[in-house]
Amino acid sequence: MSDEKKHSLPVLNRRTMLKATGATLGAAAFAVAVAPIAEWAAQETSIDDFLQKHYKEMTPDELAKVIARLKEETKKDYGADVEINDYRPQPGVRFAYALNLSICIGCRKCAEACHIENNHDRPSNNSYIRVLEMSKGSVDLEKGNADYDHPVPQPDKYYMPIQCQQCAEPPCTDVCPVEATWQEDDGIVVVDYNWCIGCRYCEAACPYHARRFNWTKPEVPADQINPDQSYLSNRVRPRGTMEKCTFCLHRTRQGRLPACLEACPTGARVFGNVLDKDSEVRWVLENKRVFVLKEELGTRPQFFYFFDE
Repeated sequence: MSDEKKHSLPVLNRRTMLKATGATLGAAAFAVAVAPIAEWAAQETSIDDFLQKHYKEMTPDELAKVIARLKEETKKDYGADVEINDYRPQPGVRFAYALNLSICIGCRKCAEACHIENNHDRPSNNSYIRVLEMSKGSVDLEKGNADYDHPVPQPDKYYMPIQCQQCAEPPCTDVCPVEATWQEDDGIVVVDYNWCIGCRYCEAACPYHARRFNWTKPEVPADQINPDQSYLSNRVRPRGTMEKCTFCLHRTRQGRLPACLEACPTGARVFGNVLDKDSEVRWVLENKRVFVLKEELGTRPQFFYFFDE
């Protein structure tokens, strides 16, 4: 679909979605269908939250009020004082990630750092990163083991961390019925957690199993909350919403590195602005034999893998 046609389409919101559903189902069926939503809304959200505008539609003042409300809710629900900012893309920046599979040892320090940095639910030990233990000579992801519990590295194995590939042609954004997920100018695919309706279409569309669904309200002790948060990144997400890796945009849009990279003990991870000819990631792309996962799908991942020659 052309950009011109996309812009001509009516903007969907939760109220118009419910209205369309009602017209399709009829009044009686509609009442039954929305009853769980109404119950959830009464238990989990305020009226202000439920009627909140889409992120892209909010004025700076409206967004500031939403952020103030979220900070108050975090203090009430988790007992933690946090700072929630709205970090925007920087001009002339297109982020890319590269990972040297020759020196990744499968220690999962990256996944642990992601878990802590992004305020994930502690009991589930959730993370945006899966590390697959792979047999040398094979790139069949379906045969990778993400649940290994033995010492690493194993001599006949190599290790492949997988997270959101920040695709240039992301299928996940195309299927969202309320436009709660989209790609920003620096290549990062984000989610407006307060706009997401939890349909999980994006999860089904992602060929990399990179999306996560909040089945329960996240449990994070107050002293473990990361207070440096962003509206579109690592703030504590509500129950019933989709979430994903954002290349730690609350860090990277401020000139810092992703938490997973800083935690890597072997230096296997490389990150930066691919438009900067002097960046390390640009050097890797120009001098190493890189590959992307599932290239045949045409998603054009901006997460690259390579082996040392």
